[in-house]
Amino acid sequence: MTTVAPGTGPGDAPPPGGVLGLGPVPARTWFARDVLQVARDLLGGYVTTRSPEGTVTVRLTELEAYGGEDDPGSHAHRGRTGRNAAMFAEPGRLYVYRHMGLHHCVNVVTQPAGRASAVLLRAGEVVEGADVAWARRARSGVVDSARQLARGPARLAVCLGLDLAANGCDVTEPSGPVVVRRRDAGTVLPAVVTGPRVGVSGPGGDASAHPWRLWLTGERTVSAYRPAYRSPTSPDAPRGATTSA
Repeated sequence: MTTVAPGTGPGDAPPPGGVLGLGPVPARTWFARDVLQVARDLLGGYVTTRSPEGTVTVRLTELEAYGGEDDPGSHAHRGRTGRNAAMFAEPGRLYVYRHMGLHHCVNVVTQPAGRASAVLLRAGEVVEGADVAWARRARSGVVDSARQLARGPARLAVCLGLDLAANGCDVTEPSGPVVVRRRDAGTVLPAVVTGPRVGVSGPGGDASAHPWRLWLTGERTVSAYRPAYRSPTSPDAPRGATTSA
């Protein structure tokens, strides 16, 4: 089954010329919806960053939805903290965190302020500014193909040049440093597939209760699924396993 994006809504900023399929910048109210609805509608959408290094745009092919206190896989499950405060802020802003002290993950906040939820940007295809994305990735590690540039949340963050300094950034301003755009209203997507979230343990990783990872069928940039493992201090943990965030 294919999915067609809804039309441009009230308050949406029209797209500029350039990247094929680039849609409007949604109004903040568009993000103030259920996190799963926003996640599904963001597939095939775009995120653009602008900096002195240049402009990079990634077409989103894989996302994960995270709720609030009722989601055992969410950072907000135990309430508001200094780290997750951005999840409780107004929708249409970024929640950026550092995972295991190694790399950054970029999320877009959804639902009305005070009701924590966010969409994790897991993977995508670089469709603008590939030279800038390649240079950034080369500085941070090995990259062997265009497919691998933004295949995974850490790589995506590097390509876009986003780190903790972008936490709380507004993505609804068309001229801002970080902008999220919907796919064009005429874009027909491949089937959307759902499954368990990557690296989430316990009830939050239950595929039947939380099939909240969404991706586009046939997209080569979609990352590989990895389950969560027990702590390496446990005698039952596989050799080399680490705990998830």
